[in-house]
Amino acid sequence: MTIHILAISGSLRSGSSNGAIVQAAVIVAPLECVVTVFEGIGELPSFNPDIDVEPFPESVLRWRTALQQASAVLISSPEYAHGVPGVLKNALDWVVGSGEFMEKPVALVNVSAYSPYVTAQLQETLTVMMGRVVLATSLPLTGRPSTAADIVGQPDAAIALRDALDTLLRAAQPATEQVR
Repeated sequence: MTIHILAISGSLRSGSSNGAIVQAAVIVAPLECVVTVFEGIGELPSFNPDIDVEPFPESVLRWRTALQQASAVLISSPEYAHGVPGVLKNALDWVVGSGEFMEKPVALVNVSAYSPYVTAQLQETLTVMMGRVVLATSLPLTGRPSTAADIVGQPDAAIALRDALDTLLRAAQPATEQVR
């Protein structure tokens, strides 16, 4: 059985280390899983309950469908002003009521150990949404990697990212298939 992991960067900036992490996850993914990067959070309209009705905006449908089809989620996000970037918080707001994160395993992978606020806030938000945060870690990166190749080229970072995906893979397997 192949496990589908949806990877999301909380940054829209080109050359973002967080964007590079989710792209690197595609490269280092174990054979038992497929990692797909969702790149549409910047296309979501500002959350407004008045437009969270059928017919839903097309970008919202794409977002919800991608989450529904995923067995697990990997999020890599920067910390802005001690918090979650607005674009990521907006994306999460669009699925609070629709339930796509319910019981879904989530790994939070950060580029810096000096970003504790974003991790804590994402854990709180995802827990309220009934997501299961199974891992929150920072990668041992050196320099300012801006591409997936930069990250994969750092053996310690590539191993840590692969370990994060392995954790997600185990958490996403049905109980009858889990070994260990």
